[in-house]
Amino acid sequence: MTRHPKPDVAQVITDLILEKIAAGTAPWLKPWSANSTRPLRHNGISYSGINTFYLWAVAESRGYTSPYWMTFRQALELGGHVRKGESGSFSVFYSSARKTDTDRVTGEATERTIRFMKWNHVFNASQIDGLPGHYYPEPPDPAAIGELSAGVRHFLEAIPIRVVHGGDSAHYSPGTDTVTLPHPQAFCSIEAYFSTRCHELGHATGSAKRLNRQFGKRFGDDAYAFEEIVASLTQATLCAEYGLPNELHDSHASYIHHWMKILRGDKTAILHAAAKAEQAVKWLRQFDPALAGELKEAA
Repeated sequence: MTRHPKPDVAQVITDLILEKIAAGTAPWLKPWSANSTRPLRHNGISYSGINTFYLWAVAESRGYTSPYWMTFRQALELGGHVRKGESGSFSVFYSSARKTDTDRVTGEATERTIRFMKWNHVFNASQIDGLPGHYYPEPPDPAAIGELSAGVRHFLEAIPIRVVHGGDSAHYSPGTDTVTLPHPQAFCSIEAYFSTRCHELGHATGSAKRLNRQFGKRFGDDAYAFEEIVASLTQATLCAEYGLPNELHDSHASYIHHWMKILRGDKTAILHAAAKAEQAVKWLRQFDPALAGELKEAA
């Protein structure tokens, strides 16, 4: 029996993201295509972390139009069947195990926890025949994407981070812990304004008084470019959650070279960035009144 080598999942994910960045279609820069939500599991629960951006990228590459993903067995249980010749995509998750180390001199045993990545093969509903109809939703009306509801506006304005208006650039200042934005009327729409606000709020979550996001020496001179990836992933996720257009940040083009350099040098960097962005999204969404009870239960 021939044993096939285990796939290097982190490298596969990174290679696809790099391909998309080089083509100008990084999944966090343009998540809106036929799908207007995060990728969804068979039970309707959203994927999180790197799965969001990897499955977005796969869907765009292959032209999948459904937001739903599932394993081969889950498709069968729902009455569907994966079409012959279709190939699956990776869905990653983390597991842990306890390991005991024994000191050779003293004989003292110490336990430590090892965290490691595992993966499943999943298929998009577009690759599967015979599923219930809701797994094949009609593409959303592009005109409907980006309509700001009063609830979304109230949530974003209620986040306790200082926001001031003026000038012609959007940025976060760590020294004063302040987000600065042009006046809303300077944007092409109020939705574009709040999309950009999501990006800068993403930066602000890294403050020492919030998530204290630090990268040590891991990315050296490219640390700020890595922080820009985290903010962009945070923005893209919030825009998907709340139906906003994902406006490109004014400075995103200047970071592309740095992003590619980071990802080429560290195949786990994009997974790390996605995890940091998920933390930022969770911190921000605690101020959404509609989710307050849900987030407390999940904590």
